[in-house]
Amino acid sequence: MASIRDVAKLAQVAPSTVSLVLNNKGYVSDNARRKVLDAIEKLNYVPNELARNLFRNCTNIIGVIVPDVAHPFFGTFISALEIALYRHGYKIMVCSTIERENAEHEIVDMLQRQMIDGIIMGCHSLEIGLYDNINKPIVAFDRIINSKVPIIRSDHEQGGRLAAQAMIQAGCRHPLQITGIKNVSMSAYLHHANFEKELIKNGIEVINYEMGWNQFSMTYFKQVAKEIFAKYPEVDGIYGADMAVCACLGEARRQKRKIPEDIKLIAYDGTFITESGFYNITAVVQPINQLAKETADMIVALIQGKKVDTEKILPVTLRRGDTC
Repeated sequence: MASIRDVAKLAQVAPSTVSLVLNNKGYVSDNARRKVLDAIEKLNYVPNELARNLFRNCTNIIGVIVPDVAHPFFGTFISALEIALYRHGYKIMVCSTIERENAEHEIVDMLQRQMIDGIIMGCHSLEIGLYDNINKPIVAFDRIINSKVPIIRSDHEQGGRLAAQAMIQAGCRHPLQITGIKNVSMSAYLHHANFEKELIKNGIEVINYEMGWNQFSMTYFKQVAKEIFAKYPEVDGIYGADMAVCACLGEARRQKRKIPEDIKLIAYDGTFITESGFYNITAVVQPINQLAKETADMIVALIQGKKVDTEKILPVTLRRGDTC
């Protein structure tokens, strides 16, 4: 395999001149450039990408931290994000934190040691102080880290209002919402707060069911559904994330409750699983593809030293289905 020195020798130039041509940096005369390109073609030279990146002080790799890659929302987001970053010339390194105690620390350490160019942080971290003294490109996806780290998220306030208004219009009087644990700094809690606020404003009390931290398995959600129906038989409306509401829909059918007459269901996220069953579940839909594109644009802008907005909020929509 030809080396950069072989190219330089054949082109009768210095190795540094070959590097300048390969990286398209600095001045190289047209004559020297032509010689280098001819030598590259004759020797079938393939540049060492690692060496080139070391020269340019970059890796073209972005670390992406999420709770669980198998989760419908995060799986869809990562798929769209990978395409969006590829168009910018970047690859991704995905870190799933579920059942991996030090995974988040490892990715942050890689950023500090310049093994990756930036981080997109979207996990349910309990250690946001980990990012306090890092002066590197970081974008928070739907997470609140600190005032220095820009955040991209959906308009959760709008989402909570849309869901509440749909429940009210459907005649729901005893709603319950399934929330995540509240000791994590997540902007997504805003939709739960606004859902409750809107219903209380209309004289309707809301039951709040708080799940455990970092729980994403369908087995767990099915247990939650059984507990809700056993503990709150009067409930006539359930609101929560896609997987939780899918599990509740299954339990409602098992108990032969009519949908939406006996119980109304609204999911938050609106991923493919809400349209994959016998019922199309009414859902507040987050614009995942657009969120991924905006996140990619923002992290690349930070890497390039550009200024970005401290917060970018994208609108959500209510998709009417069969369950409310």
